[in-house]
Amino acid sequence: MSRTIITVVGKDTVGIIAKVCTFLAEHKVNILDISQTIVQDYFNMMMIVDMTDMEKPFEQAAAELAELGKGMGVQVKCQREEIFDMMHRI
Repeated sequence: MSRTIITVVGKDTVGIIAKVCTFLAEHKVNILDISQTIVQDYFNMMMIVDMTDMEKPFEQAAAELAELGKGMGVQVKCQREEIFDMMHRI
């Protein structure tokens, strides 16, 4: 399994979840877990996804998601699970 952590942060607008999830579905990415909150008009979402069946290289998909986020005024970051774990280990 190729697990990836996707985070989305920024000013809340209509359709953020829909656009990110549509991109993932179109590229055969399975959402394993998702959490989102809105605090005083600021949107924060964290997803754990499985990119095993995705046909694009990870770097290309991450860049396209970042660009999708820019179009919505939010920041979208993708990190492979093992990198995420290493960065957040105490």
